[in-house]
Amino acid sequence: QVQLVESGGGLVQAGGSLRLSCAASGSIFSINAMGWYRQAPGKQRELVATITSGGSPNYADSVKGRFTISRDSAKSTVYLQMNSLKPEDTAVYYCNAARTVASVTRTYWGRGTQVTVSS
Repeated sequence: QVQLVESGGGLVQAGGSLRLSCAASGSIFSINAMGWYRQAPGKQRELVATITSGGSPNYADSVKGRFTISRDSAKSTVYLQMNSLKPEDTAVYYCNAARTVASVTRTYWGRGTQVTVSS
């Protein structure tokens, strides 16, 4: 099992910045990708950004140029630096990890952290 704990959410004005952190613990070996998803009220959960074990990032079009995902493998932590925040970025942000063992991939989720951007 993998446990994920997010931190860093909060209330910020439009144009401001926040940095989210997600610490992984437990069976962290063979985690091959980590990332962030978000879910706004009344909407489906959507991908924000992911990063592979090799450090290759992938971003949703809506956050490209504003958000940066990074990973500290030594600390089993993934970060999401969010700049130029917009009210439409308001959502619960969830950390995600994908772990492959014996060709079986399982995904794990954190409990989420609230990000609120005021206009």
